[in-house]
Amino acid sequence: MPQPKKRHSNSRQGKRRGAHWKITPPNLSTCPQCGAPILPHHVCAKCGHYKGRSVLEIKTKDKKTRDKGKHKKETKE
Repeated sequence: MPQPKKRHSNSRQGKRRGAHWKITPPNLSTCPQCGAPILPHHVCAKCGHYKGRSVLEIKTKDKKTRDKGKHKKETKE
């Protein structure tokens, strides 16, 4: 059997071995209720629907409860 004339570098070896390890993007579909992108066979995080039925009850935050802890500092002029 023939032998290689020169040694292959580590980077060349890594390129050859790593050529098959590709990251594939997730297959996203759209929710029929709200149109948000979701993973297949998963409940929609925005509206809580799955296969046309409401499965989860999504809580929404009010402005009052969100801004409750935030107080504006009054400045003296």
